[in-house]
Amino acid sequence: MATASASVASTVELPLKLASVLSPQTKSQRSNLTNRKYWAWVGISRQESTAKLKAKYATYKKHGIDAIFLEGGIDDREFDIIKEAGLDLHSWMWTTNRGDAWIRENHPDWYMVSRNGKSCFDMPPYVDYYRWISPVIPGVQNYLKEKADELASHNAVSGVHLDYVRYPDVILPKALWRHYNLDQTEELPDYDFCYSEHTRKAFKAVSGRDPIDIQDPSHDQEWLHFRYDSVTHLVKQLAGVVKGRGRTLTAAVFPTPRMARKICRQDWDKWPLDGVCPMTYNSFYDEPVEWIGDCILENVQAVKFPVYAGLYMPDMEDLASFRKAINLVHKKGGSGVSLFGGVSDSHWKVFEEAIHG
Repeated sequence: MATASASVASTVELPLKLASVLSPQTKSQRSNLTNRKYWAWVGISRQESTAKLKAKYATYKKHGIDAIFLEGGIDDREFDIIKEAGLDLHSWMWTTNRGDAWIRENHPDWYMVSRNGKSCFDMPPYVDYYRWISPVIPGVQNYLKEKADELASHNAVSGVHLDYVRYPDVILPKALWRHYNLDQTEELPDYDFCYSEHTRKAFKAVSGRDPIDIQDPSHDQEWLHFRYDSVTHLVKQLAGVVKGRGRTLTAAVFPTPRMARKICRQDWDKWPLDGVCPMTYNSFYDEPVEWIGDCILENVQAVKFPVYAGLYMPDMEDLASFRKAINLVHKKGGSGVSLFGGVSDSHWKVFEEAIHG
């Protein structure tokens, strides 16, 4: 899963009622044991031969994958191949990170602006593809609803999967600080968004304040919640479109709601979803594989919809770690996993053993 890319524990014996609340095997979580689902994030392969695509998706199905998140828009050939393989198809949509030519040519004003005045239109943070548009702008909301409706209206699609539905990372996962030669112990103005004219005007209309004048934006609750709520409002609009077509809505999100709010203004436990894939990429956070289980436990206690742990396969070169990650997801009440990145034959063997164990 692309990115610029937490537990209840005690040695004290708990009273029975409290223990039943905190246990990773609560009644609702135990029901996941018979309702698990396994996913893979995949990009459309328009240059691949039909024979190779059929073999690829047959492999996914044979090894226990139930559903595909397919990124890249609509491709009738690949859609048909996925359905013929017996896999559930969910169209994977980039949301507020959009480098669309139409937007760049017609609405450069839609792009988010940092506290230092740098626009994602021509000065994106971290990487060139970080072209973020503001969820506050009605035109942006309508544009994204049209894109979601286009995907949801396709007969082969069971659901729409939202990605990059947030603000840019004001704080990167810690392991990436070294890559970008940054110290993000505190929020830095170049990575704090959005101070565009549109967003400033919208915030001032509800608060009477211009956010550019806020002395400590990292702790200003009104300004923080305005941005959380702007993304949540967008997701609710997209949910109306997608579910109005009789499709499900899922999202790829940051590891836990608490982390997501801090890192990218993403309040995902408030969203009307049918499932969520937290990107529990432990190496990005300099964490051991056990951290994945901690995240899943926190998440299943925070939401009522299914939680599918996103696993970053380059982290899982050690087969024992891969097995442990899946087992922890099951133990902590997760409804399954979604795989991002290449999967070797050895990984498939471990995967099959873990999901059927």
